[in-house]
Amino acid sequence: MPHAYGYRAKTRDLFKRPFRRHGAPQLSTYMTIYKKGDFVDVVGNGAIHKGMPHKFYHGRTGRVFNVNPSSIGVIINKQVRNRIIPKRIHVRVEHLRRSKCQYNFKERIRAVEAEKRQHKEKKSRKRIPQGPKGEFKVEAAKAETLFQNPQFHKEIF
Repeated sequence: MPHAYGYRAKTRDLFKRPFRRHGAPQLSTYMTIYKKGDFVDVVGNGAIHKGMPHKFYHGRTGRVFNVNPSSIGVIINKQVRNRIIPKRIHVRVEHLRRSKCQYNFKERIRAVEAEKRQHKEKKSRKRIPQGPKGEFKVEAAKAETLFQNPQFHKEIF
């Protein structure tokens, strides 16, 4: 097969719809409200050709900078050689979804604020990395030893 250099080259599996998810997008896709500063994931929907982003941006997370009636402006970082360029693209809402990249951060903030409201004593709220597992002793006397008994091999021909 000849090699193709088109705009959608090598996107056969990239933009395909999941199993039993073909056809028009759900209405909740169009009802989602995006505001400036929101984090969004760019995921190309193969069922909708209009306003589809380039394959490079598929799976990337960006920040909303502009909201239009039919499209959303997103800033996405792109590495070009030795620098990172913030690219501004406009994408239709069918190819966007809310990002969960800040979910854990916001949950932690809510927990800290709830603690503050209870007026408990001050404590360090820094996240500490999980250390190595504790030590334990293995005693050979208590361990049960199993032996495999190989069956006798006989020729069948």
